[in-house]
Amino acid sequence: MTSPRIVFAHSGSAASTAAIATLAAGHGAEVVTLTLDVGQDQELEGVRDRALHAGASRAHVVDAKEEFAYEFVLPALQAGALRIGHEPMAFPLAQSLVGKKLVEIAQIEEADAVAHHGGDAARLRIDNSVRALNPGLRVVAHGDPGWTAGVRTNLWGRSAGLADVPGVSPDGWYSWTKSPSAAPDAGADVEIAFERGMPTAVNGVPLGLTELIESLSIIGGQHGVGRFPATHGDVPPGTLKRVHEAPAATVLHAAYEALESRIGPGDLRRLKQEMRGEYSALAARGEWFTELREALDAFSAVVQRQVTGTVRVRLLKGEYTVTGVVIPGSRILESRAMVQP
Repeated sequence: MTSPRIVFAHSGSAASTAAIATLAAGHGAEVVTLTLDVGQDQELEGVRDRALHAGASRAHVVDAKEEFAYEFVLPALQAGALRIGHEPMAFPLAQSLVGKKLVEIAQIEEADAVAHHGGDAARLRIDNSVRALNPGLRVVAHGDPGWTAGVRTNLWGRSAGLADVPGVSPDGWYSWTKSPSAAPDAGADVEIAFERGMPTAVNGVPLGLTELIESLSIIGGQHGVGRFPATHGDVPPGTLKRVHEAPAATVLHAAYEALESRIGPGDLRRLKQEMRGEYSALAARGEWFTELREALDAFSAVVQRQVTGTVRVRLLKGEYTVTGVVIPGSRILESRAMVQP
């Protein structure tokens, strides 16, 4: 009789690596690991070796940056999907992708179960994604159900949960963004071109979506744009806090909204604005692979036909101001300050 096989979402962290042996022993199973590259700030070359050394029978490391950017980040940007406090949804989107890839690798490996390591919110999103795509696949939750310290990153954002030490400035918790007070006094102007809802160029330089996001992350971070303190209601009181950074996402959401708000019929835009809350909520719940999300994307696709133009954004010491919107055949100038939360 062959042992059951579990595909485990392995982040590469020490806790995730230790879980490989625990899963194998606890379930009498062969463990196959899956690690996704979604643009995180860590070397993944050694992840496969660590997984095999910890007892995995096979270790898959998959470059999913392009899929993450085009199939998850872009639809969320076009839908205006944001969390509480206008924070971009970097991790709900990535966790839905993890669920999808677990199902794909489980099919390849002929596994009867998948597993992952993380807190309650991550488990909910991954579980919902797996069950939507393959209801017959068993999900083995493994990890700390609580909220823990640590750093998570992907192409769309960074999150750091660290000890809250009295008298210590939270500036040290950030890595992608300068403190607004330390940002250059001169500021910077960036021009972002969109074609049918797709951001295609920065300052006149054509870029693929992944490269465009990476470029804006550097530019925005240098000017202190994209910082989000721990303000969500799900952050428990006590010794830990979590901060978030998303400079590229912050600038792109502002630019996209400024352009979209100036085109197309008003009733169409108004209906889309009403739908953005539903889109954000389903993404937060991990209900990405649902008919509702497909229907909302189909409606959004109608709007995208007209979202073509260039938006100029001024970045200055943590603030971002849309200073110009250029639409083919006309020019609209405006100045609207957007201050970091």
